[in-house]
Amino acid sequence: MERARHILRSVFGYEDFRFRQSDIIQTLLDGQDALVLMPTGGGKSLCYQVPALVREGAGVVVSPLIALMQDQVDALSQLGVRAAFLNSTQDADTRQGVEQALLAGELDLLYIAPERLLTPRMLDLLERSRVALFAIDEAHCVSQWGHDFRREYQQLTVLHRQFPAIPRIALTATADRRTREEIVAQLDLASATQFIHSFDRPNIRYTISEGNNPRDRLWRFLKREHPGDAGIVYCLSRNKVEQVAQWLCERGRLALPYHAGLPERVRRENQQRFLREDGVIIVATIAFGMGIDKPDVRFVAHLNVPKSLEAYYQETGRAGRDGLPADAWMAYNLQDVLSLRRLMNESDADEAFRRIAHHKLESMLGLCELTRCRRQALLAYFGETLQQPCGNCDTCLQPPATWDATEAAQKALSCVYRTGQRFGVNYVIEVLTGKEDERIRNNRHDALSTFGIGREFKATQWRHIIRQLIAQGFLDVDTDGHGAVRLTTAARPLLRGEIRLQLRALPAREKTRKATASTRPVIELDAADQALFEALRVRRLELAREHSVPPYVIFHDSTLRELASLRPSSDDEMRSISGIGEQKLARFGRDFIAVIQGQSPRGEEALVQPE
Repeated sequence: MERARHILRSVFGYEDFRFRQSDIIQTLLDGQDALVLMPTGGGKSLCYQVPALVREGAGVVVSPLIALMQDQVDALSQLGVRAAFLNSTQDADTRQGVEQALLAGELDLLYIAPERLLTPRMLDLLERSRVALFAIDEAHCVSQWGHDFRREYQQLTVLHRQFPAIPRIALTATADRRTREEIVAQLDLASATQFIHSFDRPNIRYTISEGNNPRDRLWRFLKREHPGDAGIVYCLSRNKVEQVAQWLCERGRLALPYHAGLPERVRRENQQRFLREDGVIIVATIAFGMGIDKPDVRFVAHLNVPKSLEAYYQETGRAGRDGLPADAWMAYNLQDVLSLRRLMNESDADEAFRRIAHHKLESMLGLCELTRCRRQALLAYFGETLQQPCGNCDTCLQPPATWDATEAAQKALSCVYRTGQRFGVNYVIEVLTGKEDERIRNNRHDALSTFGIGREFKATQWRHIIRQLIAQGFLDVDTDGHGAVRLTTAARPLLRGEIRLQLRALPAREKTRKATASTRPVIELDAADQALFEALRVRRLELAREHSVPPYVIFHDSTLRELASLRPSSDDEMRSISGIGEQKLARFGRDFIAVIQGQSPRGEEALVQPE
């Protein structure tokens, strides 16, 4: 450790280790394995770079993104560290030179992608070389339930089998309990010492902006908070990435696109400009940013809701790595929810995977709808308790409108309990709203006292309520693939009436069926929604002529406006629209869904799975 401290000061320029870096380094110097969970910017790389310089041989670093290896090697080379990488961007002579340097003991660190590491040629080369340690970076990629899954990561247990005497360190900034267990199992790290640092990034202010016209809201945010700062804007589709980058440029900001559909040369150049120039905004799919070392990213903005809290935490963690104030800003609207659910439902993944994906999305939506401190909920998801509200998120700084949801919550919790805590959210809602269903009758749940006690709310409102109950820890979702909703210990005092519960106010557009036309707000439509509204009116007129009735007999304009805004894609989602009963759903539902699906979301290309 004395030599390690000397290297820290002389090579990296730091006076002392922080957090538990010294304990992690000592573990590796002792020849033992380690699993490290540390937030972005917490100094994970030093945990393997320093011991690689102390131990004899080269540290072999498994890194998932080829595009970032060059930057990491360049940075180390500037410090005088003998670092290199092996990947497909090099020609044969260059790769051979790196291999010879490894064999000759002339490298301190070698970065390599998992695909190349697993080749027989590479494993044989390592057998003939002196290896100081193996570092498996971004270890959460091993999780098949995660947002960055890489199948090759699950084969890295070969390192333990083939090189049992060489210590391994697996590192990630993003892993809930399930993912940690999967890392341990898949990488054969049962005997590894686990170092779990706080996930909190107190310098990041979390803000979730709800409503339509997300671009306009983003622009106001940039003008107000970051008129000249570097940042990242994440979008779900490649098409949207390019549109938003151009839109920002037209308004005077230097914005560059980044997605897998661009030529490799363009991606590399745009990334280099972002890293090396001031005030550059990168607009990207989630393919961008893993391992990015730029310290002065002052904001990360999401124009689409991420699929999970893990993805959200990972991506927002790229802001403020220097510890100075930074923003994590996200636009949130119901269209994102419907789009993500549609992508999940259309996925060819198995049922268990889809259930887990839905649970992760519901947890993400729960964060969006919170009334209490967002940071407390985010940290709780990763198993960490923050005793006091953070004072640095939007719900702390500007508390949202709330309502006393105690009675509604008690109904939901009672229904979960009386149905045996073995059914999913949708089933519980169907019992609450008294749906006539064969499955409910077969389970004799139509005889329960909770059957139909929640008819004052629509299904969409119950989902809104239950998501918040999950987010606040009163309900948990079984993650073994069945998606059953269960009570937690926190539910007991709420059920007994010992505490009251305030939830975020239900959106105005989710008025109950009792609302009259005079009290229903007019739904404002943007240009793309307006075009869909007009298309729906055309189809309504055609149906009206076929049935020889006035158009309003089919659906009122207010119903069409809601259809254009929410864009339902299934019968269940259609049922949540005011003015659509079972008969009209049966007679006209398919016609209007066909019109909705015939137009691209918000005038863009159909959403694609992010890279």
